[in-house]
Amino acid sequence: MSTDHRPPPKHFSMLRDFHLADVFTLANAACGVAGVLMAMRFLVTKQIGDLLVAATFAPAALVFDVLDGRIARWRHTSSALGRELDSLADVISFGVAPAALAFASGLSGAWDAVVLIYFVCCGVSRLARYNVTAERLSAGSDKVTYFEGTPIPTSVLLTAVLAFAAWQERVGGAIYGGAWTLAGADLHPVVLLFALSGTLMVSKSLRIPKL
Repeated sequence: MSTDHRPPPKHFSMLRDFHLADVFTLANAACGVAGVLMAMRFLVTKQIGDLLVAATFAPAALVFDVLDGRIARWRHTSSALGRELDSLADVISFGVAPAALAFASGLSGAWDAVVLIYFVCCGVSRLARYNVTAERLSAGSDKVTYFEGTPIPTSVLLTAVLAFAAWQERVGGAIYGGAWTLAGADLHPVVLLFALSGTLMVSKSLRIPKL
């Protein structure tokens, strides 16, 4: 009677690498995707409730983002895989989802799109820089007491502004501040909040204490 000593399929090996904290990280990503889908749904239904639901997924994602870090520290299960998962989830929930919500809310001019793309790219860059820092720390160098630039989850403040605007039905053509026409394309002043947020994320002169 022969015994099969073949290694398990790779996908089972990968599943064994997941920890409890990673489940919360994936819940963070799920909230981000749900927010994007609800923003897209609003473009079809034009029901303000869909925008409000889309916005509520941002604080939900933030809760999962906080919990995954605390659980990882509590269970001593921090890993490179978990760090990469966390960054990918944050890009969706705090980068792509707020940009999609803004676009659906009426910040849909050509210049608006440029600013929203800039915002997401800044978020991606901020997370990449954070991962490089974390990699250096994990290699045994001295612990830093601050991070450069604002964390990407601060974009929940932008989502809150858009949610308040939706609650007041100030979306589409009624968005705060109206629209400017520059070189034949529209720019809504509200979108400049996203430009500011993105710039602060990649700023090297802004130091945020590490808690």
